[in-house]
Amino acid sequence: MNKIGLVVIGRNEGLRLRQCLNSALGKVANIVYVDSNSTDGSVEMARSLSVDVVELDLSIPFTAARARNEGFTRLLQVNPQIQYIQFVDGDCEIREGWLERAVEEMETKPEVAAVGGRLRERFPEQSIYNQLMDIEWDTPVGEAKYSGGVSMMRVVALKQVGGFNPTLIAGEEPELCVRLRQKGWKIYRIDAEMGLHDAAMTKFNQWWKRNIRGGHAYAEGAWLHGKSPEKHWVKESRSIWLWGLIVPVLALIMAFPTHGWSLLLFTAYPLITYRVFSSLKQQGRSSKEAFFYALSCVVGKVPQVQGQLKFHLSRLLGQKSKLIEYKTVEVE
Repeated sequence: MNKIGLVVIGRNEGLRLRQCLNSALGKVANIVYVDSNSTDGSVEMARSLSVDVVELDLSIPFTAARARNEGFTRLLQVNPQIQYIQFVDGDCEIREGWLERAVEEMETKPEVAAVGGRLRERFPEQSIYNQLMDIEWDTPVGEAKYSGGVSMMRVVALKQVGGFNPTLIAGEEPELCVRLRQKGWKIYRIDAEMGLHDAAMTKFNQWWKRNIRGGHAYAEGAWLHGKSPEKHWVKESRSIWLWGLIVPVLALIMAFPTHGWSLLLFTAYPLITYRVFSSLKQQGRSSKEAFFYALSCVVGKVPQVQGQLKFHLSRLLGQKSKLIEYKTVEVE
């Protein structure tokens, strides 16, 4: 597969990174691993596998977007003939046959800039939070707005839009896809097994932080591309503010003057939960999966509001947003 290059980004992924690199060795023309100041021996391990390593400059803030861009640049320096780049995070493993299937899709559809497949959690049974992410990864097949951070992209298309926006601390791939679609490119999700992801999310506070990051991403995405016709993440941001802040605050503030009638607004939450639950049941999910995912969608509005506030406060104060990390450090 001399047309394909692989860019892996990571920080302290330990064994997960080794599994990631081994899943692609010998299957692509070149592999570049971009490291964000790991302290677990990731750099040395990658080099022991003859993988080209880029160590990010510590004086510049780390972001996944910046790491992917630097990996992209190094890959083309090493091999200018690369036509397709498979981006993957260090906590993922590429499934057998995915690279060939993705290239086939790109070759038969020259208008496609990025293609993604089914990403699954490696240990969905380990925690309810891992299971929630496994459901989240299961997106519809066909033309899509976004490909996902783990996906194969066309070099020509990436060059045309200038790669990822390195200032974004989250939501960098959807923002890139907005710009790709604005240039006439298409994004596809195909019915093929793409990879295994190891979220290693076992604690409530990890789930909470991930939702804060999600809220931040929605806010920044809407700020950058919220105007018509795209209206990128405007609807999602409005929903976060409405159900995460406005409705509960209004219900409590109006409780006294309405003699408690305003508290009936809280009945909307179980109704929304039931609607999401019913939708997932129709898709074939078990009652347990459907219930917890629906509950997560509703309760998650609260930390997402926190993320929205963090973005807008930083913007108004002229401050750069800092990374919001939820992963635990794994030492090999």
